[in-house]
Amino acid sequence: MDSISYKTKYANKQTIYKEWFVLDASSQPLGRLASQVAFMMRGKHKPSFTPHVDCGDHVIVINAEKVYLSGNKTYKKEYITYSGYPGGLKKKSSRELGVSNVKRIIEHAVKGMLPKNRLGRKLFDNLHVCPGPVHQYLAQKPKEITLKY
Repeated sequence: MDSISYKTKYANKQTIYKEWFVLDASSQPLGRLASQVAFMMRGKHKPSFTPHVDCGDHVIVINAEKVYLSGNKTYKKEYITYSGYPGGLKKKSSRELGVSNVKRIIEHAVKGMLPKNRLGRKLFDNLHVCPGPVHQYLAQKPKEITLKY
């Protein structure tokens, strides 16, 4: 028998290649959209995926204002923030948050699906949410993707 040693190749900063993708959020369910975005931001769709390295891609989500929430989530789902001070608890429904800051709904859903550590905070910088159909990242030549459900 030959003594062949197989070494696992891990990705690092020098060997990764980051791409840019555009996803249209119009009439997409929020949870399904967020899970696909987090999957791509993490880099799990690549054969060179390494869990401890930021090998994911940049994802631009357009038409964030047209994202779909099923059931009564538009009225009953609450987003809670707390300043740390007495009386600093603030609650907003999805409808109220959609009026004031549409981007935060998608950002909140995606952030919850990323790792809760330094890497997850770094990966979150790869998300770019635009409320309308126009985005400012044309110079990066993003590829358009459609989600299949």
